[in-house]
Amino acid sequence: MQRKLTAKLHQWNKNPQKKPLMVIGARQVGKTYTVDEFCRQNFAEYYYFNLFDRADIAALFKEDINTKDKVKRLELIIGESVDFERAVFFFDEIQESEELISALKFFAESPTPYNVVCAGSLLGVKLRRFTKSFPVGKVELLSMYPMDMEEYLWAFGEEGLVHEIRDCHQSGRAMVKPLHDKALGLFRTYLCTGGMPEAVQQIASVEGDVLRFQEAILENIVISYLSDMNKYILTSMEASRIEAIYGSIPSQLNNKSGKFQFAKVAKSARSRNYESALNWLTSSGMIRISNAVEIPKMPLKGYEKDGYFKLYLNDPGILRHQLNIRPADIMLDVAFELKGILTENYIANQLTALDIPLCYWRNADQAEIDFLLDLPGGIVPIEVKSGQNKKSSSLKTYIETYKPPYAIRLLQRNFGSANGIITIPLYAAFCLP
Repeated sequence: MQRKLTAKLHQWNKNPQKKPLMVIGARQVGKTYTVDEFCRQNFAEYYYFNLFDRADIAALFKEDINTKDKVKRLELIIGESVDFERAVFFFDEIQESEELISALKFFAESPTPYNVVCAGSLLGVKLRRFTKSFPVGKVELLSMYPMDMEEYLWAFGEEGLVHEIRDCHQSGRAMVKPLHDKALGLFRTYLCTGGMPEAVQQIASVEGDVLRFQEAILENIVISYLSDMNKYILTSMEASRIEAIYGSIPSQLNNKSGKFQFAKVAKSARSRNYESALNWLTSSGMIRISNAVEIPKMPLKGYEKDGYFKLYLNDPGILRHQLNIRPADIMLDVAFELKGILTENYIANQLTALDIPLCYWRNADQAEIDFLLDLPGGIVPIEVKSGQNKKSSSLKTYIETYKPPYAIRLLQRNFGSANGIITIPLYAAFCLP
């Protein structure tokens, strides 16, 4: 399946002074498959090492010798002379060796043109809790996420539909109704399955029939996530707190307070006691955090409200599964209370895939704007609606108070604009600036 990360890998490979590349992302988002396919297609010699299975490689880099000699011994382990200009090394699950991560500095500074790529499921957690000397400035970092809506459409062979969506977004013209309806149908399918590659591959193989979707795929991903929560932890208490936070997110997205509340995680819970657990989850890529801002001014980071934030799961399919929402209700566009938070979670992940920091605005009267974009022309509010209803007192209040250059409304309606508000269909969220 086509992934956007592949284009970034090609950009990295074209740089004659390229640094070792580190791909970070949650479990099962497609890191290994995408990097492996790229290495096979673009290098004459390819050496893959999964450190879960290669204790000998991890042991080699623990030896008290210089890295140059370690590379010579690596050639002996491989059993052949390596042409480093034509070869690539892919160290998977590199978080299992802090010594190898530290050695990336050698590969970056050496006059020999080494091509090194590494990845790991909990690499983000490991880097946050690194005890060795991390090679700051010597490694290029890339983040990978579940498939966004554009990649999802590619998986269904809908490149032409993607082109039409982008053209309509740029020109401001409406999609013709048959194509608009088709795109909405695929969007609803995406809400059911999410963007985890295994789930996407399976639903594409049954031509989008959600009644034949294998729910066990999402269940197994959640189980694997829960098993990961005992890795790279500080204490057993931290592991239980990580699991408690993760388990409470689906219900807390519906909080009337407009923020995540630790008191709903456990009785008498305090935020300071859960800080490391929260950092673990965000570093793992399993959740997204959106911070509230009191005043929408640039830079938004400077106006965040301490202690006010929302947490989202990293995939709408997983959230739908955790909430036990029936796919048929989504496909039939049935109105139900949790539909709004499912759609909001979808947009949070689309923005993350665009490398847009998440934040929202909420005032004392509980008026709320779902997301804010910090653009060169000013702060742009984004309102998310799960249906077609355009009415919103919160957006009206925000516009009257802060007079943004324009506003964006994401819902099931077609492309359009009126009174300074740009309407974008939910399926076109990947077109956002």
